[in-house]
Amino acid sequence: MKNSIPRYTFYKNKYGSELLVDVVELKYVKKFLAESAIHTLNYYDVTFITEGKGTFSVDNQTYEVTPCDVLFSKPGEIRNWDTRHIINGYALIFEEEFLSSLFKDSLFVQHLSFFQLESFSSRLHLPDELYARILQILHHIKMEIDSYQQNDVHVLRALLYEVLMLLDRAYLKMTSIEEGRSREASNNHVSKFMNLVNIHSKEQHSVQYYADKLCITSNYLNEMVTSTMGFSAKQYIQNKVMDEAKRLLVYTNVPISDIAFELCFSTVSYFIRSFRQHTGETPLPYRKTHKP
Repeated sequence: MKNSIPRYTFYKNKYGSELLVDVVELKYVKKFLAESAIHTLNYYDVTFITEGKGTFSVDNQTYEVTPCDVLFSKPGEIRNWDTRHIINGYALIFEEEFLSSLFKDSLFVQHLSFFQLESFSSRLHLPDELYARILQILHHIKMEIDSYQQNDVHVLRALLYEVLMLLDRAYLKMTSIEEGRSREASNNHVSKFMNLVNIHSKEQHSVQYYADKLCITSNYLNEMVTSTMGFSAKQYIQNKVMDEAKRLLVYTNVPISDIAFELCFSTVSYFIRSFRQHTGETPLPYRKTHKP
């Protein structure tokens, strides 16, 4: 699609041999962003703000961030941050493979509270003591990387694991969703449904498609999704489709007719009507109001 958003990939051989984790300063990252700060990544990113105040957007959520704030983003999510007023910080970046190859749970990273598909927020504000503790671990990670030898990879995994576990505990405390997360994890069908929608929602809008994929009836799928999430499977799919429409409207200049085609609506008018029902306004005014 034309007017695509810049996508940055992990520099695996930055330190010679392949290494799938890194810590970089934000003032260094700024130099490599394209003319626009809007971009997406193909790896996981945990950003720590140390200096300055400004806006930081992850997908359709915009946050006012200050020092001691942490931002989480998954591969493919659209990011946009105020490079003028957010002066510095650290980005802890890694590929899922770096940890999944170590644990029996191949989805370990995706199961972290802040990286789940329906996480409560992409921002976490840390207490000063915990923030200082984590920054110290980041410093140790950077020292290990700067003197990296192939056998040091387990030390780096251990340090990364410690950071993620401390953040996971703080995030769960902030959102008080321990019980909710437990219920969701126990419902294997709902979890698989969410992953399937995340992959196929652009071209597949029907509940029946996902029910067939899961080898269950659409009624049973609806019952499980409604009891777990509080709304129907159809509504969940529609929300995902409209979230993608919002992203394309706000972060690209792609014509509305092309967006309708990209999201597999039968006609442009049907897309416009559906979008208005979902947001209360038609696509063009929405784009004018929300475009950065």
